[in-house]
This record gives sequence, C-alpha cells and structure tokens, in this order.
Amino acid sequence: MRGSPPGPPRDGVEERFVAAARRLAPPVRGVALVVISVFGLLAVPGAALPLGFALCGLVLVGAAVDFWVGFTGRGSALSLVFAVLRVTAVCVTQEWTGGPLNPWALNMLTTTAITLQWEWRPAVAVPVTAGLFVVDVSAVGVDVLGDLLPRLVFECLLARLGFTLLRRSGGRVDESRERRSALVRAEALASARHRQEREYLALLHDTAATTFLLVAAQAKAMGPERIAEYARHDLAVLTGTAGGAAAKDSAVDLAASLRAAVRHGRVSVDVRAEGAALVPASVALAFVRAVREALVNVERYAGVDIAVLALCCERGSGGRVVVEVTDHGVGFRPEDVASSRRGIRGSVVERVVGVGGNAIVTSRPGAGTTVRLVWPGE
Repeated sequence: MRGSPPGPPRDGVEERFVAAARRLAPPVRGVALVVISVFGLLAVPGAALPLGFALCGLVLVGAAVDFWVGFTGRGSALSLVFAVLRVTAVCVTQEWTGGPLNPWALNMLTTTAITLQWEWRPAVAVPVTAGLFVVDVSAVGVDVLGDLLPRLVFECLLARLGFTLLRRSGGRVDESRERRSALVRAEALASARHRQEREYLALLHDTAATTFLLVAAQAKAMGPERIAEYARHDLAVLTGTAGGAAAKDSAVDLAASLRAAVRHGRVSVDVRAEGAALVPASVALAFVRAVREALVNVERYAGVDIAVLALCCERGSGGRVVVEVTDHGVGFRPEDVASSRRGIRGSVVERVVGVGGNAIVTSRPGAGTTVRLVWPGE
C-alpha cells in the first residue's frame, strides 16, 4: 500500500511501525494545517477575508479526509490529492493573503512535505514535494530560493532520516526475536531428541539388556524356546508394535494395567488397590515399566521374593496418583549407585519424570527398599 516496497513479515515490529506511521501521518497533517490556517487567517487583510475563509474551508475538508484515511486505512490517494490542493491554493493566493514568504503558505508547504516522508516512499514523496516547491516559487518569484530551498530540503531529509532509522530499529528487533525463536525451537528439538534417546536407552535396559543377562546367567535352565520368546517380546517393544509413546493417549485403568504387568513375574506381589485409577495411556505405560523395573531389581538384588504394590489415587479421571513398590530385602544406599547404572535413574526416575511425575527411591542396608512414583494429575 502507498507504494511501499515489500517489508518484513506481518505482525513484526517493523511492519507495525510502518503501518502506524502511515496511518497517523494524515491525521497529524490535518490537525497541524488547521492550526496553521487559523493563525494564518488572523494575519489576512480585511479585504481578503472572504478568500481566507474559503481557504480555511478547504483546509477543514482536507483535514476531514485525513482523519477518515487515518481511521479506516483506505483512500490514501485521496488524502494526497487534498494535501496538494491545500498547499497549492494557499501558495497561489498568498499575494492577497499576506504577500511573498507568507508564514501561512510557508508553514503549510513544509508541514505537508514533512508528513509525506512518513506516509509515502521517496518515489512519490520527492516528486510531490518538488512540485509544491515549484508552485510556491512560481507564485512569489525566484527571490525566495535562498531562504525556502535550504529549509525545505533540510526538514525533508531530517524527517526521512528519522523514519528510516526507526524502521531499521524495528527490523533489528524483528531479527533478534526471530533468532531467539530459532534458538528456542532448536533447544526444544534437542530436548525432545534427548528424551527419546533416554527412553530408548531405558527400553534397551528393560528388554535386550535384561534378556542378555538372563541368558548369560540361566542359559541352560531357560532353553531355546524361552529365549526366543523373550527375544520376540523385546523386538516388539523396541519396534513399537507392542505399544509405546506413540500409542493413543486415552484414559486407561492404571490399577488393571499394574495387576496385569506383575501377574507373571518371579516375585510374588501383593497388590493393594481399590477401584479404578484412570490416567492417560502414556502415564500408565511409564508407571507399568517403572514398576516392572522395580520388581526386576527386587528379584535380582533384594534377596526376597515378596513385594507389596500399593496404589492410591484421587477420585475421578486425571487425579493425583501415588504408586509404591516396597520390599523388606537387604536394601542398599541409593547414593552409592554409579551414574552409569540406568536401572533406577533411567528406567524408573526419568521414565516417570518424562510424563510429568516424579519418583523417589528410599532404601538403606538391612531395611528394604521403597520406590514411590507420583503423578500430580492433569
């Protein structure tokens, strides 16, 4: 619009500044020319008062057009036509309204020229300003060149410079915001990729690594068919065909899921849960895998074959859920577990944290172990 070159994307600081400047310039010009005309009319000789009132009427009509353009954003060409008409009329008649270098005509010309620099690109503003200057010189003679030309050129250059600097400042703000947005997107992508990597490492620990350990320790007792069954199950989990993070996140009964998950393990589990606990499928999956890993640790390290699984939840769907796996085995010191061991940190803690919950492992030698999983709800 208004001959402006292609600008930055919409809603940017630079774009909003340019739009605001071009909508405010006509009303500002209209108000300024009305004020100038009121004072100009006071200096008009009595014999030329009818002409002065006619010129003021034209200025008022032009101001009304300027305000209409400013508030609607339409009719910019009409505003330009009235800007030219007002200055031309006052300049041509200044011989009768106050003589050469009449302040009324001079101020009308310079004010209009300044506002054009904010409203139109140079390809339009410069020819129009030059045309108005020629009209004024033609009306009063070339004797005014030494006074009028330097003032007009200086004021127009200053207005254009101010507009350009503010526009470029807005462009730099837009560039800075875009760089920050790109950094935020990159960080979010890296964080998501890192979470996926941790989840995959946890899956590897829960599936293939556990199977390899069982094979190494009990290869003769398990037999080929049992090993093949474990391998098929691990492959289904790792490839996603057994369900995973991509599964539909609808509400499922966590209590029923936990009962099914602990039914066939080597550890005898006393499940203490009343009623249904409806949680999103991703939350249920994270809790089931964390509980299975906790029970695997009981089987391997606790020295007992009995554990207690307690589930406590608020009523309704999406309420706070607390799951505890407790054994009375040999216990250990959690702070002594190496950071490279992923059983507790990767398969239990990070898995629950990944769905918005938290996990706390409490244990000490000779006092058993309690794994507390909490999901705060939706």
